[in-house]
Amino acid sequence: MLHTQCSLSQFKVININNSFFNYIYSEDILFLINPKLLVNITSPIPLINQNKLVRDDFSVPTSVFSKFDKKMRVNSCDQDTIKIKKQKVKSNKSKQKVSNKIDDVKLFVNTPDDLFNQDVLDRSNTKSRKKVTKSKKKSKLEIDFSNKQDILNESLLSDANMKILKRDTSISVVKPLSIQDLSLQIDVPGAEIITYLFLSKGIAATINDVIDISIICDIVKNYGFSLFNSPLNLDVNTYKPQYTNTSSITIKKDPIITILGHVDHGKTTLLDAILKTNLVNQESGGITQALSAHEISWTHEFEKQKLIFLDTPGHKSFRKMRLRGAKITDIALLVIAMDDGLKPQTIEAIEYIKDMSLSCIVVITKSDKLSNYLSKIKQDLANNGILCEEFGGSISLIEVNALSGKNIDTLLSEICVLSKSKNLTVSPQELAVGTIIESYIDKKQGPVVNLVVQNGTLKLGSIIASENLYGKVKSITNLSNVRVKSSGPSSIVQVLGFTNLPQAGCLFRVFDSEKNAKKYCMRHTDVKQFDIILKSLNTRIRSDVSSEAKQLKLILKADTQGTLEAILDLLYNIPQSKVQINVVFASFGSISNSDVELALTTSACILAFNVSISSQLSSLLKQYKIIYKSFNIIYSLLSYVEDSMLNLVEPVYDKVLIGKATVQTIFHMNKGVVAGCIVKEGKVKTQSYINVYRNNLIVYEGYISSLKIIKSNVEEVIAVNECGLMSDFKLWQNEDLIVAYDLVSRDKVL
Repeated sequence: MLHTQCSLSQFKVININNSFFNYIYSEDILFLINPKLLVNITSPIPLINQNKLVRDDFSVPTSVFSKFDKKMRVNSCDQDTIKIKKQKVKSNKSKQKVSNKIDDVKLFVNTPDDLFNQDVLDRSNTKSRKKVTKSKKKSKLEIDFSNKQDILNESLLSDANMKILKRDTSISVVKPLSIQDLSLQIDVPGAEIITYLFLSKGIAATINDVIDISIICDIVKNYGFSLFNSPLNLDVNTYKPQYTNTSSITIKKDPIITILGHVDHGKTTLLDAILKTNLVNQESGGITQALSAHEISWTHEFEKQKLIFLDTPGHKSFRKMRLRGAKITDIALLVIAMDDGLKPQTIEAIEYIKDMSLSCIVVITKSDKLSNYLSKIKQDLANNGILCEEFGGSISLIEVNALSGKNIDTLLSEICVLSKSKNLTVSPQELAVGTIIESYIDKKQGPVVNLVVQNGTLKLGSIIASENLYGKVKSITNLSNVRVKSSGPSSIVQVLGFTNLPQAGCLFRVFDSEKNAKKYCMRHTDVKQFDIILKSLNTRIRSDVSSEAKQLKLILKADTQGTLEAILDLLYNIPQSKVQINVVFASFGSISNSDVELALTTSACILAFNVSISSQLSSLLKQYKIIYKSFNIIYSLLSYVEDSMLNLVEPVYDKVLIGKATVQTIFHMNKGVVAGCIVKEGKVKTQSYINVYRNNLIVYEGYISSLKIIKSNVEEVIAVNECGLMSDFKLWQNEDLIVAYDLVSRDKVL
């Protein structure tokens, strides 16, 4: 609450811009006793922050007034001063004075199009109000809003400020969000969203609960927003390691080149052509599913240059891996297949390039295909903000054929030229800083971390820290799988020494003492781990809260942290309105006895990705009939999970009318009651679904168990023929109408 006592001239200096917004959304209220004074203000009042926009439809619940009824009393009002005090009125006399002076107070909010005002009942004590004589007329403070637009333009809002206050009512949501995240995105208090869910849908939620997109759609529409689908939800946090350059010695940096693009556009084949290797045949399913680093030496203008290449997966589920690759790169190779053009992951890579201002070379692969697609690709690139040189831009475009080696030398030379123009330098004498690109548990070695040293030198015995973890470097292995004692800038190495697995994508730093490393870790005690991700996945609130959804319980085991991250991201985006995914446990490394025991206890199935299992545990799984599936292609794992969920979905049928019959007589037999019928329309069949009508009311729904003509069993009877019909129904009466249907199963959907 803003407490102030000031003159009109002082009022102009009040910093309302941030305070005004915050008080509104924290349900505090700014009462202006005489809003007419605003007309006389010559300079505009500072506006709210651009990122915190005032909502036009803002309304204050009556509960807020009762909250402040005990805390505030307006004691006086004159033309020059505004007094707001939080104290109780001690005497009925002063209460009566306030009551006579002000009966109604205007609460107003500056919005771009209007001065929204709301009449508020007299905030003075109700008992003192009774003592006021009936002969006294209630005085009111009124604001003449006939010229409110002129007031806004001339006194309050400048043209620039009007642009700031305009609210963008369109938001993009591509996956379920927690109520807290949604609250920040639409600038609506979390408590208000929780109240709306409870009152309108009967959903009792907390601020950290995750809600499905269908519920998000209802919420944003209720608050005047429109929801549109966007293929991207980029977390482009372009942080860079903070270098502490205490040394004046700098050297030329070897560039890190990240290969980005859509799946099956020839990224790894291009890398094979550069490295003269055969990596494609080593990949499961022919697709890249992990970050891989490689280095070569290339001679350009009689000077040897080391180039470090980082290959990224193109499948949509590995978005975070691609983002990590983009964050640490010096030059991006945007790979586009000639016969396929721009695809979703190509657009994603373009967004990274633009948002991070990355140096880029466009590489057109499969150039042996029809070349008439090239002009369209260039135009599509221009439409997305990537201007090639022939379009007046500065980005090179090179057509290559990885199979024949066409223009591979040209591409490498262009990379060297671009690297030289960037004038990349580093300080090798500094303490190492960089980024962790992958981490996993090795059964023999423990936590293994792959990282890129972006500045300084990493040495054996160094104290290394990342987020809330630190350790002592015990081993450094380079890309040639050779153990080394130190590693300089622009090197990607494998390190042992962390006490636990650090989060992939986080920065690391080397410290000169363990004390400083501990201080650094103390500032990162709120790091989100996988258990928080699992909690969000498992506690998602569905739109259909009335029915009990079935659960698919899973235990996930993956080879690396990045792979597990991608799998969880896939599962997170599967609709769960009918079947809830419950990830009981997720980790990386080989399957252990504890995993088998947990699966047996929770009746969960074990899904493994690129991990091994011992023969002893395999026989144990068969003995206890625990479902175990192993995958090395992420497509296959996703398909299995979706099929398993569909198997749990109850089938839904459409009824197709096939015929009608009327009961003529009833026979009581040992096997049951037989209805003697005549088929009036169409036909009836054995196992047909029937509705039995009596006086236009349904008295039975079920299936025909048998049909007979005289004494012979038949499969169907067509009109106009007589038959005997048996079902579970035994209370037949003459003139009952039988309507027969075929049940056609619908395709199951999640």
